[in-house]
Amino acid sequence: MQNPRRTVSNSQVKEPLARILLPKRGEPFDVRMLYLIEAEHNRERLRWSDRTSVTIPAGEEVSFETYFNAFPASYWRRWSQLRSVVLVLDVEGEANVSLYRSKEDGQRISVANHLVTTGHHEFEIPLKNFEDGGWLWFDVTAETETVIADAAWCAPHAPGEQILPDGTAIAPSAKKVAVGIPTFNRPSDAVAALQALGEDPVVDEIIEVVLMPDQGTQHPADEPGYAEAVEHFGERFREFRQGNLGGSGGYSRIMYEALENTDAPFILYMDDDIAIEPDSILRAVQVARFAAKPIIVGGQMLNLQERSQLRTTGERVDRKDFMWSAATHAVYDHDFAQYPLSTIGDEESRLDPKKYDSRALHRRVDVEYNGWWMCLFPRVVAETIGQPLPLFIKWDDTEYSLRAAQYGFPTVTWPGAAIWHMAWADKDDAIDWQAYFHLRNRLIVAALYHDGDPKGITKSIFKSTLKHTMCMEYSTMAIQLEAMQDFLAGPSHLFDILETSLPRIAAIRKNYSDAVILESADQLPAPTGAPGVPTSNIGGRLAKIKKIPWAIKGFKHLLSKEDPENALAPQLNLTPEEARWFTLSRLDSATVSTAGGTGVAFRKRDRELAKNLVQQTRELLTEIEGEFDSLRAQYRTALPKLTSLKAWKEVFDAQ
Repeated sequence: MQNPRRTVSNSQVKEPLARILLPKRGEPFDVRMLYLIEAEHNRERLRWSDRTSVTIPAGEEVSFETYFNAFPASYWRRWSQLRSVVLVLDVEGEANVSLYRSKEDGQRISVANHLVTTGHHEFEIPLKNFEDGGWLWFDVTAETETVIADAAWCAPHAPGEQILPDGTAIAPSAKKVAVGIPTFNRPSDAVAALQALGEDPVVDEIIEVVLMPDQGTQHPADEPGYAEAVEHFGERFREFRQGNLGGSGGYSRIMYEALENTDAPFILYMDDDIAIEPDSILRAVQVARFAAKPIIVGGQMLNLQERSQLRTTGERVDRKDFMWSAATHAVYDHDFAQYPLSTIGDEESRLDPKKYDSRALHRRVDVEYNGWWMCLFPRVVAETIGQPLPLFIKWDDTEYSLRAAQYGFPTVTWPGAAIWHMAWADKDDAIDWQAYFHLRNRLIVAALYHDGDPKGITKSIFKSTLKHTMCMEYSTMAIQLEAMQDFLAGPSHLFDILETSLPRIAAIRKNYSDAVILESADQLPAPTGAPGVPTSNIGGRLAKIKKIPWAIKGFKHLLSKEDPENALAPQLNLTPEEARWFTLSRLDSATVSTAGGTGVAFRKRDRELAKNLVQQTRELLTEIEGEFDSLRAQYRTALPKLTSLKAWKEVFDAQ
């Protein structure tokens, strides 16, 4: 690669695409690793008092090959109008600035080295080497004590026209965004989100309006700090009290208000229960402005409980069973504190399947959808394809991206634009009340976008039903029956049951002991024990050599009559990790802690109930297979109405 062109001082101001940021004060070491890496041989620590300037003592070194500060060059090459990027930085002192790029396999390539002195410096770097992957970054070695300030990856020119799928061009968009945060009974989280939006002046400047549908009974307006947060935004803040219409109702209200009552060129969705790096908002907006064509820009999810951990780099829908799946080359649960971007191993370590490194993080990942924990939509996309479906929660984000793709608007999950959110692996949403929406909405979205045989879907559902049977999750099975019946009822009632489904499902679950949460297992008699029943999966993934005999023993036990004595006291007290099918299928009773550790459910085996629920499931799945073509036609015909501004306006006006 040729050396970057360099200019010093008095140059034209470049638009920042991503600022080089320092960690907030007080952040622990693992979180700091998302921003900068100090050389192990440094004798003195780096110092910073704000987020945009850092003091590097003489002789010390720092690398910005980090999640938030390296530049995801392959994504910019693939999706943007840019053919180069400019690194801009102000320097006080004397230092060596070393520019690097990576290949798709993580291999580091030196781009250039520059000895810089006090002044303003710019380095323009071509993006031609990043077809399949790769990042850009820089390291600094201080010759004298050096201050690096106001550094950023910048565009060398203003954004140009964008080409729509039909070939027509639209003018460049202003750097403005409507930020929407629906909230439901998380008043302190909602206030914290508002405060985060206003804490960075650069980000605050591009926020045209903040839209907050409040769907709960515990209101942010009653929370300390709310008045000050709202006062900061003034007329830019708008709150909407409405009934609990779920995430799809909250986000649909945001899109409706942004389209009808603002001129914002971009609409950004964010959950209320998150922590955000504010610059991620600017980054998402700049990605959308400089994109060659309008795209949906998804933010990545960092784990709120393990804050140096990236949950996933991208997802798709597996067409075999129409279920969420990892996108090709995607990475899950990557911890940057243990494995920085530079950790790529060597030829010998790569031959060892037990060795892990960060090479996969350098490969570009192409996705089909992005979760709405953070997701940005160009106005033209919303105006073209319509509102979210009235699905309450689950699959609304997936459906929207699948619909957008049919219109020619792809979704891109963008590295370095991210929020912290509780990972879904730490929730019980596959077995609690949300299981109804998981299944019903999966079937609805499959009817809209799955053109193949539905047997792969029904087989997958029945397989999960058997696992629920083994785990004594009868309430889950019962509400999944409701999900299938509501899917079979067709699309005409979706708006009618938008507010009523949740209370109905909650009432059904009350009839099953596995849905009743006790504060602690100590409210029950001590466990009586279950000798010989495995309670852990030693060695990781369950091998077939164990799975087959354990399954045989489990089914044999399930066919036997349960012992009434075991309904009086649990045989075992299990953690969520221990509550696996090969354990629970050989018990008559057990307590299982919730994913959050806030209580336990006392599960009790009931052979006749399980048999009845399995039979009903089998019958409904057979009916779904027989009616799927007809249902596919019904849902596709109804889609324009279900996603229209007019239909949603009627819902909002009735609130």
